[in-house]
Order: sequence, then C-alpha cells, then structure tokens
Amino acid sequence: MTALRPFRFGVQASTAANRADWVSLAHRVEANGYSALTMPDHFGNQLAPVPALMAAADATTTLRIGALVWDNDYKHPLVLAKELATMDVLSDGRVEIGIGAGWMISDYTEAGMPYDSPKVRIDRFVEGLAVIKGAMGADPFSHTGEHYTITNHNGLPKPVQGPCPPILIGGGGKRVLGIAAREADIVGINGTMTAGVVGPDAISTMTAEAVDEKVAIVHSAAGDRMAEIEMNVRVFMVNVTTERERVIESFTKGLGVPPSFMVESPFALVGTPEKMIEDLLYRREKWGFSYIIVGAEDVESFAPVVAALAGK
Repeated sequence: MTALRPFRFGVQASTAANRADWVSLAHRVEANGYSALTMPDHFGNQLAPVPALMAAADATTTLRIGALVWDNDYKHPLVLAKELATMDVLSDGRVEIGIGAGWMISDYTEAGMPYDSPKVRIDRFVEGLAVIKGAMGADPFSHTGEHYTITNHNGLPKPVQGPCPPILIGGGGKRVLGIAAREADIVGINGTMTAGVVGPDAISTMTAEAVDEKVAIVHSAAGDRMAEIEMNVRVFMVNVTTERERVIESFTKGLGVPPSFMVESPFALVGTPEKMIEDLLYRREKWGFSYIIVGAEDVESFAPVVAALAGK
C-alpha cells in the first residue's frame, strides 16, 4: 500500500460578473484554506482561463492556479507552454499544468474543428505533452512527430518550478489513465467521456466499482512511480446538510441512479461536515484520493471540512 498523502483541496470556478467578483472569489478560496483555484477550458459561458487565473494569482499570495484541464487541441503546445511558463514566473511558482486530449464535442462543433477519433486526439495530446515538457526544459529541443514538428527551440521564459510545474492528467479510459500514470505528477480520476457530453454514459462510469477499475489501471501502469503520484478527484455533487437521506433521494431521482451511487461514489459528498470527513478518510484509504476539488458554490459550506483535513 502506497503511503497516504496529506489532504489538500481546490475549487473549480468558471466565471464572474466582473473583476471585483472574481478577485473576491480568489480571496475567499485562499482565506478558507484551499490550495488551488482551477478552471475549465471550454468555449461556452466562462472566462478565458489564462488571464482569469493570472488575475486570481495576482490577487493572492499562496493560491495555486491551473486549468482542469487545458484541451491540447485548442492551442499549439508551444504557445501553451510559453503561456504556462510565463504564468509560473509571474505567480512566483504557483502553476499546475492540467492538460488533456479534449472531449466536449460542442466546443469542436462550434469552432469548426474536426472532432477526431479518441485515438487521434490522444496521440496528438501525447505529442503536445512532450512539446510542453521540452519547451520548459533547460536546453533547446527538437521534436518530430505526426502532429507537431519543433526545430531547435529554446522555450523562454523558463518556469520557476523546474524542470516543469506539476502536471495533472485526468482520465476515465484505460489509455489516458496509463499515460497519466507514467507521465503525470497528479492523476485525476474522471468519468469516461467518450460520448462527448455529460450524460448517462459518463455517469455510469462514475460508480465506486468503476473507480476501483480505474485506480487499478493507474497502479498497474505506474509501478514504482505510484509513490510519487498525487491522486485527485473533482467532486461534482456536494451538499452539506443534516438531511442526508432526503438529499440523496433527490439527487438519485434526478440522475436516474440508485442511492448506493450517491453514498459510495467519490464524485459525490452529501451530509454533515463530520460525515464528509469520514467519507474522505475512507476514500483516501481505499483509492488514495488526497487532492479534492469542489465547485465555486461550495467554498464556504465545505470550508469546515477543509479546516479539519487540509495538511493531515
């Protein structure tokens, strides 16, 4: 059994009405003991992650920043590497690089980009990750692949966190989880998003039994690296309440899942802070999850759990 890592917590946010509201959110996230502020990378109703995250870092002193996750297809990886390294310099080393192969079909459709097969998108993502690591390395590098060709490029500036800020790769399928286990510092366990939308197919792969299988894939692929990996989960369904049974019943009816899903899945936390602490301790023991991300709407209500567990 890999030694258990201390807990840390993050908040996933997407938008705010203005600068004052966004800065206020960053302040509240930091003040309540969360480690990181993350953002999605989509084309819908959200702020653009690079400038928004930089504004959040500039307004805080300890808060780490990153996307959950940048889509490799939306920018050339050399461009993204330069932006990320610049953010790391300007935040005094507080960037986390969350990156993935892309999954949301509506983004591709609206932008007129081809929604290639998972194999092609993942192949391109693997090359993109190699380009980002190369650009942040100490020396000029070249890369010749099917999707990207880089010639004698020395990426500047270099990040503060050398040789590269921590890399987070989240996945729900066997291939991406294997890549994450071999390449990432932080492995996020997700639902399987092959359908390109959040729907019944994805939810069916977020059960405790499905997570057992996903974590087993990571352990098998990581081997001795497992001791170096931080395990992450984004909890989508959070409700701090003294009426746990009623809330679980409401959630399960809405999602069309059995009550056991809400009780057992690491993507859900329902109950009093004490019950959530109990569940998180169990899930860390069972699956290794120590880096827990909740939504912007949960900052204050979930804060007692953060206060009780962060760093422990």
